Amino acid sequence: MVSQSVLNTSTILLITASVFLYYLRNRKTLQREIDTTNMKTIVVLGGSFAGVSTAHRILKKTPDVKITLVSPDTHIFWNLAGPRAIVPDGFADEKIFAPFAPGFKQYGDRYQFVLGTAESLDIQGKKVVVATPAGQSVVLEYDAVILATGSRTADDVPYKSKGSFEKTRDTLHEFQEKVKKAESIVIGGGGSTGVETAGEIAYQYGSTKKITLVTNSPTLLTTTPPSVQSTAQKQLTALKVDIILKTKVDSHQVLPSGQTELTLSSGDKLLTDLYLPTTGLVPNSSYVPDKLKNAGGYVLVDEYLHAQGTTDVWVVGDVSSVQRAQYVNTEKQATHVAKNIGLVLSGKPAVKYSTGGGDMLACPTGKKTGTGHFGSFKLPSFMVNMVKGKTYFTQNLPGIANGTAF
Repeated sequence: MVSQSVLNTSTILLITASVFLYYLRNRKTLQREIDTTNMKTIVVLGGSFAGVSTAHRILKKTPDVKITLVSPDTHIFWNLAGPRAIVPDGFADEKIFAPFAPGFKQYGDRYQFVLGTAESLDIQGKKVVVATPAGQSVVLEYDAVILATGSRTADDVPYKSKGSFEKTRDTLHEFQEKVKKAESIVIGGGGSTGVETAGEIAYQYGSTKKITLVTNSPTLLTTTPPSVQSTAQKQLTALKVDIILKTKVDSHQVLPSGQTELTLSSGDKLLTDLYLPTTGLVPNSSYVPDKLKNAGGYVLVDEYLHAQGTTDVWVVGDVSSVQRAQYVNTEKQATHVAKNIGLVLSGKPAVKYSTGGGDMLACPTGKKTGTGHFGSFKLPSFMVNMVKGKTYFTQNLPGIANGTAF
C-alpha cells in the first residue's frame, strides 16, 4: 500500500508541474496583463482619420502604452470623397464608411474604446469628461491626450460626420435623393469642395440640371496659382456650370414650396431646388478651454504640435490652427505626433514640426478632368484624374481602419 505522504508528494508535484506548464503556454498573455498596469495611458479624442491613424501608429511603434479612443462614431467616414458621394451612385456606402473596431483587436488590452463625445478637458487634473449616448458622464484620466476631434459643416450638407455613423449615412442618402430630384442646384463656395461638387454633379447630369456656383472671391481656388484658377473655371464652364464671382450668399431660406431662396450680396434673389453650401467649417472644440483656442475656435499649437502652453496635450487634424484642413496635412501631423509621443515616452526630446514641403492640391472636376498644383508646378488634368479623380483615394480607407496601412 502506498503511504499517504507519498500520495501527497505526488499530488503536489503534479500540481506544481501543471501550473508551470500553464505559465509556459500562457506567459505572453500573463506578461501583457502584468505590463498593462505600468503602461502610460493616452486618450485619443476623435474616431475619424486623424484619431484612428494616430492611434494605430502609436500602438504599433511605441511599447508600454495603452490607448483609449473616444468617439461618437463607430466608423471612419471618408469625407474626402464627399463631392462625389453626394451624387447618386457616386460611391457605395462600403467605399466611404469603414468600422474601425475590428482593426484594434490586434492590440488586446492595450486598446479601449469609449462611445461618446468629449464634454470638458481639465488640463491641470489631466482628465477628460465624456458624455455617452446613454446620458452618463465618464471621467478618463490620461498621461497624454490627443485632440483629433476634427470639424463639422455649419449646415446639414454631409461633407463631414454628422455625429454618428448612422446619422451621417442617412443624411448622405437624403442628399443623394435631393440631388437626383432637383432640376436646379446652387453650390456656394469656390474652394476645392465647391469646385469638385459642381464638377461631379455637372458631369453626372450634363445639361439636364441647371448648376450654378456662387463664390465671394474674384476667382475659383483662390489659394492656387493663376493658371490653376483659370483652368478650373474653363473646365466647369465646359460642363455647363454657371459661375457667379465676387458674390456672397448672405442668407438662404427654404420656402413652403420646398425650393430655397438665396439672398445675394448684390441684392438679387436666386431661387433653386437645392442649395449646397461648401464653406463655413466649424472646429469641434467646445470641450477645449478657451485659453487654448483662437477666435475661430481652432486649437493653438506650438512648434511640436502641443496645445500651446502644455506638454501633454497634442493636436492633430482639422481642429488644429497650424494648417488648413486637408488630408495631406492631417496625414503629416498624425505621423509627427505619433513620433513625438514615442520620443517623449522613451526619455528623448520632441522634434519640431515643419509646415513646409510644398503646398499641394488635386481638384477633380468630374470623372475625366481636373486641375491642381504641387508648389508652383501645375498638375496636368490627366494626372489629377489618375491620382485622385478615379477613386478620391477611397482605396486607402480599409488599410487605415484596420491598421495595415501603418
